[in-house]
Parts: sequence; structure tokens; C-alpha cells
Amino acid sequence: MNYHRSFRTRSTAPGSLRHLVLGLTATALMVVGIAGAGVGTAAADTVVDTFPVGDGPREVAFAPNGTRAYVANAGDDTVSVIDTGTNTETTTVTVGDNPVGVAVTPDGAFAYVTNALDGTVSVIDTATNTVLGVPIPVGNNPQVVAITPDGAHAYVTNALDDTVSVIDTDTNTEITTVTVGNLPVGVAVTPNGTHAYVANHGGNTVSVIDTNTNTVSSTIAGGDAPRKVAITPNGFFAYVTNTNDNTVSVIDTAINTVVDTVTVGNEPIGVAVTPNGTRAYIAEFDSDEVSVIDTGTNTVVDTVTVGNEPFGVAIAPDGTRAYVTNRDDDTVSVIAIERCLGSLCIDFGSLTGSGSGAGSTFS
Repeated sequence: MNYHRSFRTRSTAPGSLRHLVLGLTATALMVVGIAGAGVGTAAADTVVDTFPVGDGPREVAFAPNGTRAYVANAGDDTVSVIDTGTNTETTTVTVGDNPVGVAVTPDGAFAYVTNALDGTVSVIDTATNTVLGVPIPVGNNPQVVAITPDGAHAYVTNALDDTVSVIDTDTNTEITTVTVGNLPVGVAVTPNGTHAYVANHGGNTVSVIDTNTNTVSSTIAGGDAPRKVAITPNGFFAYVTNTNDNTVSVIDTAINTVVDTVTVGNEPIGVAVTPNGTRAYIAEFDSDEVSVIDTGTNTVVDTVTVGNEPFGVAIAPDGTRAYVTNRDDDTVSVIAIERCLGSLCIDFGSLTGSGSGAGSTFS
């Protein structure tokens, strides 16, 4: 295991529509999507910006409207709040000990942050960028947090006690725990909210939690040391990074079986799928690269060099950019997903509708 301080037919886009998109004016492009800072023209899958954040950044999450991003900085116990229009840190919020995971509620009102070393979750009011009340006690060494589509519950993996905490977001209390596999780290909830997929890093399995009963309904044999999970917007597939064998497992969620395995770079950790479902972006910790997987063929179609020790990755809601945290550089790399002209970026696929902290911690 690596310990660090912390299937289905797919529709394709009509060519005529794509050509129409290419002919749009700059004004129309602006309506479709505005990217962050940048000058000149950038090809797809290139780094268009890099900006500093706090010490040892881990996970990153976007607000639903895409105007803000939140970065958990494990090394200095803060969350960086990023203005995505300028790619600048507007403020930092002090949270608990060794923050690793972060997720924003569907209404954008709150950000939930896991604090690995004190076994808690901090809740940030995004209107004021302040922490609400006292942190929520959860299990031992919480890692990743995922929020249900209705915003009612947050699922938190507790790596060192092999459980997932379920938080009621109305009361901000832990209402139950679910025993899963060994060393659970990654978690993602399906778009319909009925299941949560948990990557058990020490057990080489993925646990599937029925969110109606909060019981494990299936256990899937995975790759070597599964780490993070992302689910396609249609809910058909889950993509799971396997850090020890440098692969990504593709799980068909209808049958809960691995139906494909994609070889990527060294020590993949972070994973995110574009809103149109056509690409998966994989942060490779030991390669200093991001691999881009075509989800129609499950092949790597591009690699992008980013900063040192890329860890987390998130895709902007408009599908134009990927943010990648670089743990050792204390930076975030911004990858253009489609071609950008100056500060204007457009996700052509979205129009076609093709979805170092210290101490004893695992993160």
C-alpha cells in the first residue's frame, strides 16, 4: 500500500453541430463558458495557468455555479477559496487538523471538509467563508467526503477504522456508520443518489453502499490499492484509480463488475469525469502528469504534465477546465479541456449532450 502524509452504448455528437459550434462568434462563446485567467490561444489538454495555494494541497472541489473552487491544504490546516474567474486565492479558512477532503453542497451554500488527524468534519458557510459551530466528530482518519445529489447527507470515509460515516446535513451530526473494506479512502455517490461507491485501499475492493438502507449491497474485486472514485454523469460507470498497479478500473454499475482496466501513469490518485461524460482525468502522483481517458474507448488519448505530486482533480461545472492540486509545489494547475482563445473557453461536447500534513495519517 502507498501511504502518503496525507460498459453501454454512447451517443456521438453530430458532426454538423460541432462545425456549427466552431463557427460561433466570440460573444456566443462567452455565453457558453468563461474560463479563468489566460492569454493567447491554448489547445485542448494543456496547462493554461498555475497558481499558488496553501501548504500540501489535497482535494479540490468547485461550487455548483463554477465561480469558486475550494482546496484543502493538509499542511497548514486551511482551505483556500479560489476565484475561478481570475484563478486567485481570495481568502483562506482555518479548519481542523490536516484537512484532506472537500465537497460542496448542491446549492453551493456549504463546503464540507475532512480533518484527518482530529477525526472531524468542518462545515464552511460559503457566504461568509467561516466555519459553522464546532466540527462534526466522525471516525478515525477521515479522508474523502461526498454529498448526495439532494444535499441531505454527506458520506465520509474513515480510513483507519474501516467505516463510512453518514452525516445528516440538516443537523450536521453523524447518524450512522457503515462498515466497509480495509482502509477506505475514496467515495462517490451516484447521480441518482441511490448508491455510494467506496474505494478500499487496503482491501483491493470497492464497497457499494445502498444509501436507502446504509448497508453494503455489493463488494467488487478491484485493482491493487484502489484510491479514488468518480462516476459518470449518466451513472453507468465508476472509474477507480489503483495506485499500486498504475491502472484505472472501470466498473459497470448495473452489474457491479469491473468491465475494463486502463493502464495509466505512475501512482494514479485523483480522478474526475467531465460533465458530458466523454473524458476522465487522472492525477498521477509519481508521474507528475494527468492522463486523459476517452470513456467511449477506455483508452488514454492524452497526457498533460502538471506540477510536482499531483493529487486531486476536479472539473469545472461548465466542462472547460480541470483543476489539479500539486501537493509538493503548493500549487494548482489549470488544464484547458477544450480550446481556449484568450480567457474564453468552450466545452464543445457540452453542447452536443453526448455528464503533507504531519503525524500518523493516511492521505
